[in-house]
Amino acid sequence: MSSSDMKIITVVGSGLIGRSWAMVFVSGGYSVKIYDNQPGQAAKAITEIRKQLEELGEAGMLRGELSAAQQLALLSSHDDLTRALEGAFFVQECVFEQLEVKQSVFQDIERHVGKDVILSSSTSCLVPSNVFSKVQNKSRCLVSHPVNPPYYVKLVELVPHPETAATVMDTTHSLMTKVDQVPVRLKREIDGFALNRVQAAIIAESWRLVQDGVISVKDIDLVMSEGLGMRYAFIGPMETMHLNAPEGLGDYMKRYGEGIQRVLTSFGPVPDFCGEGAKSIVDEMSELIPADKQHLSARMERRDQLLMGLAKLKK
Repeated sequence: MSSSDMKIITVVGSGLIGRSWAMVFVSGGYSVKIYDNQPGQAAKAITEIRKQLEELGEAGMLRGELSAAQQLALLSSHDDLTRALEGAFFVQECVFEQLEVKQSVFQDIERHVGKDVILSSSTSCLVPSNVFSKVQNKSRCLVSHPVNPPYYVKLVELVPHPETAATVMDTTHSLMTKVDQVPVRLKREIDGFALNRVQAAIIAESWRLVQDGVISVKDIDLVMSEGLGMRYAFIGPMETMHLNAPEGLGDYMKRYGEGIQRVLTSFGPVPDFCGEGAKSIVDEMSELIPADKQHLSARMERRDQLLMGLAKLKK
């Protein structure tokens, strides 16, 4: 496929993640066709995107070299799958996190595209070998898992199916880089990928510390936001250790490895996140931020504003 053929991307599913992907892809100058099987939904999505792009433009936070109007001109909405897939070199699926739904969507897509078209799923919790089990040609399939909200948090986990071709990983990696996301490659599939596995470890120990009466909900969040998170926004855990000993990582482990092992062996069992004991943690969180639409929306907006500022800073 020549680079002149690699201009059109189809986004299947026009919910929050589908709209976010569309915004990311047009920011990099790609033409994006949004498809949704609910008539009128894809067109509604474009209206929503217009509003967001205009607001981002006014705030000086629009991504890419093109103006909001130029980016909008690259978008089209479709209720017909055949039309939506015409000319696309890359398809990003963003439908419900239900295995059967995703499997049948990919079966439908495969019937309408040539053999070189890359089929990519946004799934966060289903492994590629399950998602693509009903696709005939699995070598062109992979998961490209974004982080919410993808417009401000640039990481994308690229997770191969056991049969994914190396060129498919490479093409997707360079596409994601071109649109200014930050792709990482997993060498094989694993439940939870990398990000959610690391996140699960943090959630589990935070939950146990609150549940065991060691620290409050408010303060464990500060441990991350004002402590670990300050470093982790710019360097990861491996580099953090590497910089924290005079002679780097090996030296760090000689000094602190035993202590880390001691602490790790003291970790409790996997918490029951929905049992009786969980209720008090949920209540404590809801006292800090009530779990109603008004309070949560306001905090989400604050989160996005702060992420926007951080993204600007990281540039």
